[in-house]
This record gives sequence, structure tokens and C-alpha cells, in this order.
Amino acid sequence: MGYENIIYDVEEGTGVLTINRPDKLNALNAQTVDEILHVLSIVKTDDGVKALIVTGAGQKAFVAGADIPEIQRIGLKGGLDFSRKGQGMTRLLEELGKPSIAAVNGLALGGGCELALACTFRILSENAKLGLPEIALGAIPGYGGTQRMSRIIGKSRTLWLLLMGDMVSAQEALQMGLANMVVKSEELIGTATAVAGKIAQKAPLAVKMALMAVNHGAETDLESGLFLEAALSNILLGTKDSEEGIKAFMERRKPSFTGN
Repeated sequence: MGYENIIYDVEEGTGVLTINRPDKLNALNAQTVDEILHVLSIVKTDDGVKALIVTGAGQKAFVAGADIPEIQRIGLKGGLDFSRKGQGMTRLLEELGKPSIAAVNGLALGGGCELALACTFRILSENAKLGLPEIALGAIPGYGGTQRMSRIIGKSRTLWLLLMGDMVSAQEALQMGLANMVVKSEELIGTATAVAGKIAQKAPLAVKMALMAVNHGAETDLESGLFLEAALSNILLGTKDSEEGIKAFMERRKPSFTGN
């Protein structure tokens, strides 16, 4: 499939998905969402991709929201389907079974903030700003922002950001737990690549199940989460990668994982 609004490359086990509409501040329109969904479906099933970096083209924006003129044409009739499709995109990103890193290189507003929230990690450049300003348009976030942000930074802080409609700086995002790291703009992709590369050296099944344990266990009661953790741990102990990891530790060498 040829892409018009995104660029997708793979290098040394790391996929890089770049939203490529810099003249529109990388705003998400329907076609862009379709293209992102297509790439995510590839990443999910490609064993050669160990981690995914998501970023935006240019220096101004990661993704500065949804395409407003397109939203104007949707109206009440198509609004639910529009939101559910966007939620499908962020849900697939969250459920890849491998880590994703949002390399936020500027504005991440509305749908762009929601895209970043669905990633496993968020690394921000110093000039990055995040926000969910939809209420100023008489709307609310529709791609999972109300749910994911509240799970990351809590209900009160989320409601403050939603109702005030303010953007937060990179340092503010780091302080409140929205960001994992803040780096200089010129170091952003290199840092994200280094993080992805470090994770790529780990056992793929263990990475996948660690993501499952946290993502699903955090949404249930403690006892159910503990049972899920024990079950996944038990499965991993029967894998060849676990055998290799333990053997490599005993032999004081780097393990060679195969994903089995």
C-alpha cells in the first residue's frame, strides 16, 4: 500500500512511523487514520519489528489535532463512527504486543495528544506542548483521551486540563507523569531510537507479556491482576527464551533470544 500522509521505515528492528502532513501541522484526517491503521496492522504481525517510534514531520508539530474542516462535514450522523475509528487506531497502538514510543517533536493537541497517550512511552522535545483543547470547540476528546489521560495522571488533573483547555509544556508534562523524558530537539529521535534498541534486545515474548500484565492487570482488581501475572509468568517459564536467558545469566554472557 502506498502512503500519502505518512512515512514508514524499519531499521535494525525498530519501526518509525512519521505523520507527514507538515503543511497541516500533521493533523489527522480520515485518510491519515486509515494509513496509520494499516501500518499498525503490519507492525503487530511483523516479528522483525521489536518496537515502534511514532513522530511527526517538521519542527512544529507531532500532531496538532484532527482535521477541523473534515470534522465540520461529519455532523451528528457520522460522529460516533468517526470517534470509534479513531479509538480503534489508538487501541491497536496500545495493543501491539510490543512497545511504542511517541517522539513528540512539537504540538501534540487533541487527537495528537491522544495518539501519544496510547503509546507505551512519551519522549518529548523541549519545545513540545500537550493538550486536549476540544471543549473550546464544544466537543470532548473522542480518541480515548478522557480515559487514558485520567489513568495516567488521575481524574482531577485530567479534568483540570480538559475544562481549562490549557496546553502543558514539556517540563510540566514530565512533572505530572505525562512524559517519560524531555530532551533537546536535536536529540529526540536518537534518544527514542536508543530506547527502542535497548528494548529490542530483550526477549520478545517477555516484553509482550509484561505489556499485557500491566495494561490489563491495571484495569482490574488486585487479586485478578496478580492471577494474570502468575499465569503469564508461568507461560514464560516454559519458553526457549526463558531457558536461554537463565543459561546466559549463569554463563555470564549476553542472551540470544529468538522469540520462542
